Amino acid sequence: MEQRDADWAPVVDLIERISGEEDLLPSVVAGVTALVREVSVLPPADIAGHTRALLAAATRAIAARRGPTEGELAFVAELGVTRARQGVPVEAVLSAVHVAERAIWSRAREVAAAQGVRDALLLDARELYDDWAEAVRSRLIRAHREAHREARAGAGPGRGERDAALLRRLLDGGSAAALAAAEAGLPAGGALWVLAARPAGAGREDPPPVRPPALSALLDGVLLAVTAHPPASPGGPAAGLAGPAEAENLAAARRLAVSALTAAEATGRTGVVHIAEVAVVAAAADRADLASILLDRYRPARAELGANAGPVARAVCAWLEEGRDVTAAAGRLFVHPNTVRNRVQRFTEVTGVDPSDAFGGVNAWWLCRAWLAPA
Repeated sequence: MEQRDADWAPVVDLIERISGEEDLLPSVVAGVTALVREVSVLPPADIAGHTRALLAAATRAIAARRGPTEGELAFVAELGVTRARQGVPVEAVLSAVHVAERAIWSRAREVAAAQGVRDALLLDARELYDDWAEAVRSRLIRAHREAHREARAGAGPGRGERDAALLRRLLDGGSAAALAAAEAGLPAGGALWVLAARPAGAGREDPPPVRPPALSALLDGVLLAVTAHPPASPGGPAAGLAGPAEAENLAAARRLAVSALTAAEATGRTGVVHIAEVAVVAAAADRADLASILLDRYRPARAELGANAGPVARAVCAWLEEGRDVTAAAGRLFVHPNTVRNRVQRFTEVTGVDPSDAFGGVNAWWLCRAWLAPA
């Protein structure tokens, strides 16, 4: 296997060089629009985005010597559906793909000759591509025809359902996410941001305003949006933000955005809150095992506080979250400042944790939050 990988290295280098040529995509798009009349009416950015995504998927498949993945085929199906709804005949779609293929492989032959890549290797790569492309064309044709039948029957899914399905594919990350980004009009190879907000109790049905291009939908009870630009923080209900991240890493960015939202709500933050602003809080919230250890370690202290455990914990949290400002914490709790001082002091006495210390403050906040959490 090591020898085979070494033999295949020139092909991988060839693919990377061709994919990195800045003039390749514009020339391919120009050729497609010039030769396929039905496609020429589409926006150039639309054609370029899909061409770029298909090229990236094909080069990954050739480099890995494999067929198309389900994620890649899902993107192809979405492309077929999109073109059907745009009124582009399936024959024109296939012609556009063929024109693009011919231009790209012509460039590959030129570069291969200059780099000294053996003809046999280039032929092997082309055969792999043909196998990949055959599966892709079959899925595209099937999806296009199904979408056409649904449109004639008036039965296709609504825009909201399509956006939700596309957003779910995008936020799954991996190689399929780059294809989903292209389908959504987002930069597949650029920096993306994920925004998370609550649909209920927030007084809105949409996430905070984001600049296009963007894609948003309600997934698993959370309003999520992926955007090419970081949104501003206009105030209002809390929203979690993570990024920048490439499309392939959006699964992790989604988790971080939701963690940022939870941390912002826990600390009373409003507006758009980036995960970096609440990293410690988010980390604490994600470690239920350590929270359990804290609770076990300080169970006697809580028992000693008895009915005062709740008021003491709220005072410690408010004091720390207000920057150790007694007056601000008292105003937040509607008590006298001396009450806050006494409760913080009582916490220190029974736990031995000094919340005025940097690390002691973190442990104190975490422990008190655990005390206040629902059972």
